[in-house]
Amino acid sequence: MNIVERLRCNEDLTDTELAELLQTDKYDEQLRIAADAVRREHYGTDVYIRGLIEFTNYCKNDCLYCGIRRSNRCAQRYRLTKEEILECCQEGYALGFRTFVLQGGEDAYYTDARICDIVSAIRRNYPDCAITLSVGEKSHESYQAYFDAGANRYLLRHETATPEHYSQLHPAELTFPKRRECLFDLKAIGYQVGAGFMVGSPFQTMEHIIADLRFLQELKPDMIGIGPFLSHKDTPFCDYPDGELALVLRLLGILRLMHPRVLLPATTALGTMHPQGRELGLQTGANVVMPNLSPQSVREKYMLYDNKISTDEESAQSVQRLAQAVERAGYCVVTARGDAKTKN
Repeated sequence: MNIVERLRCNEDLTDTELAELLQTDKYDEQLRIAADAVRREHYGTDVYIRGLIEFTNYCKNDCLYCGIRRSNRCAQRYRLTKEEILECCQEGYALGFRTFVLQGGEDAYYTDARICDIVSAIRRNYPDCAITLSVGEKSHESYQAYFDAGANRYLLRHETATPEHYSQLHPAELTFPKRRECLFDLKAIGYQVGAGFMVGSPFQTMEHIIADLRFLQELKPDMIGIGPFLSHKDTPFCDYPDGELALVLRLLGILRLMHPRVLLPATTALGTMHPQGRELGLQTGANVVMPNLSPQSVREKYMLYDNKISTDEESAQSVQRLAQAVERAGYCVVTARGDAKTKN
């Protein structure tokens, strides 16, 4: 058996073999076919939709790659009120969304009490829905409070599992050991946990990517979000090249084979990079898309990278158009919570 077949049979490849798989296009089509077959075994042709609500672009952090970093004076800042967030949920529920993803910068205005109040209201209004939070590094106590209020999923990309590389992408007060601690805290509390990393970030090497894959094997997350590094003009990394589509697709295929039951998004960044990026992701093992439920007036302000999709193609109001694109790729949008089939 070659390395794709062995990975398909749940064999653990060596670092050298993973590097070979990542660095050549020799196995691309075989990898795509194998990843698609595995996702169909566990999820059929179902594609789960998540309603993304980007509720604040204030952030206390100063990550070097991020367009909403604290030092970016060009960012047009905004915060959504509890009422505005609930209006987004109301609209999304009517469109068939059964998962809401509240994503924002690490904004001190949203205290634990405010977040719990918002989560409790969503849980009360939509008891059949999943509530996902993506609000960064918090204490164990904060995570527990959100969970007790009704949140049941948490997205926290680890970005890179190599401490030295982590320090090249983040300010000194942010460290990989702390990010790792947060992820394992979330698992211990009982969240469905999502991690993930940027592909093609500045200073990234093949060794860094393999370390990311090994970390994910250790963490065993329920969701894995990867996407290309895309530069932002108002960050220190403005002149660094974007990540490569081919490498992102290879990694999606590898992750589907390594984690057969994981929830794997075809990200907005993929769609930004290539007109059919999300469709290509779905055909290489992904089974989640996250249309934007945020008010139209703020979508262009939550700009983590340049040229982010914010047209009608991305909007939740155009979910029918999205469903048609998913069908053309060979799959079917379903209105379900879309939990991971089992713990990985």
